[in-house]
Parts: sequence; structure tokens; C-alpha cells
Amino acid sequence: MRVRAVELAGKITHVLEEKSGTSARGPWRKQEYVIEIPGDYPKQVCFMVWGDKIDQFGIAEGQDLTVHFDLESREYNGRWYTDVKAWRVEHTEADGQPQAEDSPPPPREPPPATDFDDDIPF
Repeated sequence: MRVRAVELAGKITHVLEEKSGTSARGPWRKQEYVIEIPGDYPKQVCFMVWGDKIDQFGIAEGQDLTVHFDLESREYNGRWYTDVKAWRVEHTEADGQPQAEDSPPPPREPPPATDFDDDIPF
């Protein structure tokens, strides 16, 4: 059976602390984010990104994104746990349309300040 991936568009409201560790397969990293889906009754969904995609996606609080993710549940000790794993992220423009693939993502940080010693009074 094939499960169709889910896509949601909204604004990132929270960037949670990155978690990392080592398993039998080696080192791992994951980052969780909360996206708010607009509407009459806005909903929030927590999703995760694994490994190198954390740096590749460059997700920051306040960004408008379209997130493509897979849903997966597993049972452990009689309880069920669901993972919402993002596999693709598109930065959206103000009109809600995804940015073209060749456009660079918005800057994550302002450029560092430079110290000039000039005589301009303003």
C-alpha cells in the first residue's frame, strides 16, 4: 500500500531545540518546528527534519513555508507514536506561491557589522 505525502502551507511559529545522539547506526540529529496553518480556526502542527536537511532547509521562525511530509506511526509498549517527517520545504512569497527553484532562500542572519572610522557626521 502506498501512502500519499501530505503538504501544508503556513508560518513557522516555533523552532524547538535541536536534538542529537548516537544509535547503533551512528550519529543522528533532528530538529522540530511548529507551523501554523491559517484559516478561521488556525491549527498548529509540529513536524521534524532529520540530518543534513536541517541545514539544507534553513527554517527560521516567522517564515512562510510549504512543507511536504510523510506521516508514520509506530507502537511501543502498547502506546502509539506518530512522526511527521518533512522531506521537502518550499519558501513561499507574500502571495502564498512557492518561490522559483532558482531563487535563493531569504537570508537567515543579517550580514556582520563592519567598523569604519570615517569622518562622515551622519
